[in-house]
Amino acid sequence: MAEAQGGSTYTPMAIGFGVSSVRGYTNVAQQNNTLAFNGNFTYYATPFVPLTAELQVGRLWGGSRANDQYRREYVNNYQAFIIHGEIQLGELIDFSGSRFLDIVKDFYAGPGFGFLNNNVENQRTNLIASPGQPVGSYTFPGSDKSINPMASFRAGYEFKFYNEFDEPYLRLDIEYVHNFVYGSGLDGYNDPPNIFKHEHSDSYRQITVGIKYSFGEVKNYMKSIKNAYY
Repeated sequence: MAEAQGGSTYTPMAIGFGVSSVRGYTNVAQQNNTLAFNGNFTYYATPFVPLTAELQVGRLWGGSRANDQYRREYVNNYQAFIIHGEIQLGELIDFSGSRFLDIVKDFYAGPGFGFLNNNVENQRTNLIASPGQPVGSYTFPGSDKSINPMASFRAGYEFKFYNEFDEPYLRLDIEYVHNFVYGSGLDGYNDPPNIFKHEHSDSYRQITVGIKYSFGEVKNYMKSIKNAYY
């Protein structure tokens, strides 16, 4: 009867995991692509409006003791806790009867915020001599361990897999995330900008593939989740 009235059902909770290619953007010029992993719990206010709590661990790496202008290099084995929410186009548009709109309904975007725990290993003393400063005599200022607040923005696409009741029970997400980190903890360097060139605030990007499994007490939704044009 619900389907006859244009509605549908879904389960509102999901657990999942994901893997990301990550790359830092700090005041160290050279950056490398590395990996991060996450586990997450999601509550779907509707089938197209998720709110997620995510735990993330990863490794950021940049600079070079051989090639960097100042011979700086860092490795950050970090952990992060992030809460983020998105809205998918399916919440905003009427996609019934259209193959094209049925495809685009699963594009999404949204903001997030959280905290990043930095655990940095880096080249802390100078490897290049300068007037009055022989090798090893200058210590680059900064902190090896710090906690920084962060804000994020993500955009992506969710592939939904349906059960016999046309409820999405598996979801595969492919997304781009950019995380803006407040402070200088990402690479552990906090050098005076009048001495070292500071081009931008610390941030890092993710290209993520994740999968979620849905569960929980069935809820009703006002329109069909799966297009019935076929």
